[in-house]
Order: sequence, then structure tokens, then C-alpha cells
Amino acid sequence: MRYGTGFLAMTIAFILPAVWPQSSQTATIDDLVAAAKKEGRIEFYGPSSLTPAGAQKLGEGLNKKYGLSIRLGYHPGGSMARDTGKVVSLTAAGQPPEWDLMVVTDAQHATLWLRKLHQPFDYARLGVDPKSIQYDNGTVILANQFVLPAYNSKVLAIKDVPKSWEDLLDPKWKGGKLGQTTSVHQLARLATAWGEEKATRYVKSLAGQQPFLGTQAEIYTRLQLGEILVAIMLTDSFVHRAKVTGAPIVHAEGIEPVISPAYNAGVLKSARNVNTGHLFALFLTTPEAQEIWEKYQGQTSAFVRGTPAYKYAQGKKVVYMTPDQAEMVDRLTREYGKILGFK
Repeated sequence: MRYGTGFLAMTIAFILPAVWPQSSQTATIDDLVAAAKKEGRIEFYGPSSLTPAGAQKLGEGLNKKYGLSIRLGYHPGGSMARDTGKVVSLTAAGQPPEWDLMVVTDAQHATLWLRKLHQPFDYARLGVDPKSIQYDNGTVILANQFVLPAYNSKVLAIKDVPKSWEDLLDPKWKGGKLGQTTSVHQLARLATAWGEEKATRYVKSLAGQQPFLGTQAEIYTRLQLGEILVAIMLTDSFVHRAKVTGAPIVHAEGIEPVISPAYNAGVLKSARNVNTGHLFALFLTTPEAQEIWEKYQGQTSAFVRGTPAYKYAQGKKVVYMTPDQAEMVDRLTREYGKILGFK
């Protein structure tokens, strides 16, 4: 994956009154590195599927690239929706967030953006491709997920594998045979393809199937154990984990539309280590970091020609969320969560 290699130039200048003192009118990548060096650490929230080993490799890569010795605290996400809500609640209470940088999907960052909870940064002035910058300079896109129903190939017979989203409404799945993750925003994205009325009707029908509710990790584990037969939606990061570990968890390929959330990195408003957060976000767009992300997460960008994600998306109907859809998806996520029974 290749995002904005021009940011490696050391003399690109930009205005950053929110990060450096007002007397400093311009700054270079060297200034950002120097400021990060003074902070000395970063609290990084990311997907649990990255694993501590993957996070450690990212930290090592950051330090190697910029000649630093930043201490990276990795906070694996149990429920990105819940933890994003925690940031909102802490801010409302006048308390700083626990994390400096969050790598979550564009839907969770939409929640933060609508509440002005990002610390903006002029990433483009340091060479990041403008197509990879979202939410008023609040985030950068790292990679695309692909989300589909998933099943245990050693438990579910081929004839029973769903071939469409509507197949999940078959009465044979009723009574805890399906699993629904806390990532309700994935269902809400169907409204961008189907329209709000059809998507809402579909979610109400799914709720009538009485699916088991849990985090991505819980649903993945229950699939492995055969306690549920189909996950309504599971990200490809867990399918990648299954491939690496030899677990028989696979996507039900051929179903469309394919839901494709984007992993975005964004520094939180009132973060304690703002400069290190911005530097880490920049680093995550570099070829070095992208190689690590692909190794541990199995994901690349669908918007960079030639990447595995780009090739996978060709010829498929894929749903990508745009910022103008963020408010609807955010609203429907809360509504669908209540319909499904999440508290």
C-alpha cells in the first residue's frame, strides 16, 4: 500500500497553532518529531485483532523511523461502539480521554466528529493523500474492512450457507443460532444502499430471530465452539485471524452488498500527547506501517490500485460510507442497537 510518500520530505511547512506556540508560524516534520520526543509516550487504542505483538511492532517501527524512544501503551478494543461512547461521556464530564489516538472505524469516528471531539491536523501538508483524510482533518484512513456473514465450515453444511442477507431471516435460524456483534454500525450502513425504510425493516426482522448478542471476539469464539451457526456480520480481521491460526471460520462469499468500514486514525480532543498522536497517525500511512498492519490485520486500502483490498472489491457491490452519510449512520446505529436489545 502506498499513501502519500511525499510526507517523508523534511522541509514541508504548515500552520499548526493548535499544536505549537502561536509564535511559531510554520513547522516541519522535524518539529513534530521534536515535540513528540518531549512527550515521550502515547496511549493507543486499536482493534483487539491487531494483538499486542502487532501493536509492539508498530511502536518499534515508529521509533525506528523517527529516531525516538516513545513508550506505546496499547489498549485493545473490546467494543469500539462502547468505548467511543466512553470518550463522549468523559468529555461531557469535563475529563480528558484515556487515549491519545484511536484507530476505530469511520462510523465511530463519525460519532466523535459530530460532537467535535477530534484534534484536527493538516495531514495533507505533510503529504498524506487528501482522499485518505476525513472529518475536517480529524482522521486519516488506514485500511478497509470487508464485512459479511461468517460461519464455521466444519459445523455448517454447504447447503445451509446463506447466499443473501435475506437468507438470514429464514425461520431455521431463530432462537440463538445467529450471532450479532456490538458493531451495529455495520447494519446501519445497509441503509446507504437499501434506503432507511428497507434497512430498518430488515433489522427488526433480524431482532425477531433472537440472535445471540456479543462483541466481535465473543461471536468469533462462539462460532468456533459451534454455539452459534452464523455470525450476521463479522469483519475480515477475524477471518484473517482464523486463516492464520487454522480455525475454520470463513465468510459467506457471494453476498452483496459487501459492507466496507474504513479504519481511521484520529487524535482525540484534549489528548495528553497530541504531538505523538499526530506523528503516529502520519506513521500509520507509511509503507512500513502498512506492511505491519497487513501482516497482523490482513487488511489494505480498497482505494489504492493493486492492493489486495482493491483487487477484492473489483466487480462487487461494496458499500463505503461517506461523511455526508455519517449523521444517518450514527443515528441508525443507536436506533438499531435498541431494536436488537443492546443496552
